[in-house]
Amino acid sequence: MDRIPPTRLSRLLTGWTKGGTEALPRLLADALRELAERGDVPAGTVLPAQRVLAAALGVSRSTVTAAYGQLEAEGWLESRQGSGSRLRGAGAADAPASEGRLAGFGARDGGIDLSSGALDGLPSVADAVRDLPARDLAAALLDDGYQPYGLPALREAIAGYHRAAGLPTAADQILVTAGSQQAVWLITQGLVQPGDSVIVEDPTYRGALEALRARGARLVPLAADTGPAALGRLVGHIRPRLFYVQPAVHNPTGRALDARTRQAWTGVLAEHGLYTVEDNSYAELALRDDSAPESLAARLPPASTATVGTMSKLFWGGLRLGWVRASPTVIARLAEIKKSVDLACPVVEQLVAVRLLQRLPEARALRRARLRDRLAETERLLRARVPHWRWERPAGGSALWVEIPGADTEATAQLARRAGVFVVPGPAFSAVDGFRHHLRLPFADADGRLEKALPVLEECAAQSRAR
Repeated sequence: MDRIPPTRLSRLLTGWTKGGTEALPRLLADALRELAERGDVPAGTVLPAQRVLAAALGVSRSTVTAAYGQLEAEGWLESRQGSGSRLRGAGAADAPASEGRLAGFGARDGGIDLSSGALDGLPSVADAVRDLPARDLAAALLDDGYQPYGLPALREAIAGYHRAAGLPTAADQILVTAGSQQAVWLITQGLVQPGDSVIVEDPTYRGALEALRARGARLVPLAADTGPAALGRLVGHIRPRLFYVQPAVHNPTGRALDARTRQAWTGVLAEHGLYTVEDNSYAELALRDDSAPESLAARLPPASTATVGTMSKLFWGGLRLGWVRASPTVIARLAEIKKSVDLACPVVEQLVAVRLLQRLPEARALRRARLRDRLAETERLLRARVPHWRWERPAGGSALWVEIPGADTEATAQLARRAGVFVVPGPAFSAVDGFRHHLRLPFADADGRLEKALPVLEECAAQSRAR
């Protein structure tokens, strides 16, 4: 019988107190019932112990006790001595619980939103739309618009992007996707079977964790700051299907592998023949220079790597275009899965993307300069307001991976939500619900959101220590 960790259930309960006029036990019971009705938490799942869930939600144990009692009286919960409280619901009994990342996007209206590191759009996006030649659109209209692999011109432009960065690539090695999230999801669907072991960095991108969990993969954590020798030892004990890694710019820590470490990693990966999924979604947000990002795949056998990229991080989150670079055989397999989901990506957006890639150097320089300025301002703010918080200066990305000594950030995030501040706690990025003292804090906004949110976060963190 599956048990859902309190940290994961807490993230699924995003916004459960928002706008409610009822007492907290009723609001919590309603939220848990809704999760059961939607199948987000499958029937048969054992809920966390009352004391443990109360700590994760930042409420009293009596609140959880009363909520469980209401659900049991309504027939949604079954409690057995020694077995815990088992949820009843409409979902399949053997389905994995979702992570709640995507649900959070619909629960952020109002308040101060620090839950996403997504950036505003660059002016070049508007320029590319405005300057789109009529002849390009007219030529596209001669076709039916269904290009499952992506527009040929964009596939070639992306292949050229990789070649310019030192990674030989042909257009038939590219599959255009609806953002990097779909790219990662397609890889999990096409290359991973339920029960397969997948090595992931810990912490890592939470969208990948969600996709892998939904696929039924067995997640094997590898500390993100661990050397390649540890990966070699780990592979010697298990038979993983693949290794998911973010070598260029890591989400959420912002770290990047230097050239020497990168070479050591590729040596171990090649030695063990381990299929490597290299997620370079944040690679264009490197902060130390304006050069093109390097790729692990350049030093690995072509048949054993898949590289994920995106237009959304550098240019604009609303430009929902990403890609997978892999062998033609893998690309064909993923394209068949993609066709069953959305047939093809929008042609006009792809035409715009072709023009944006032609303006890549100037966009890269502008974005990185802005991020460097905002990072410096944010670090000054944090040192002045919360000097006891800790972080490592990131090599890239748009957020800080902050440690708040002694705080339970899962409870901190719940308390902050009730005060109108949305943040993502460390366990959301962990395969084993670790990093209970960490928060990811975006630093790229220029409207003072973080400065307004800091007093709330500091107070909520203090309250979480007292529980």
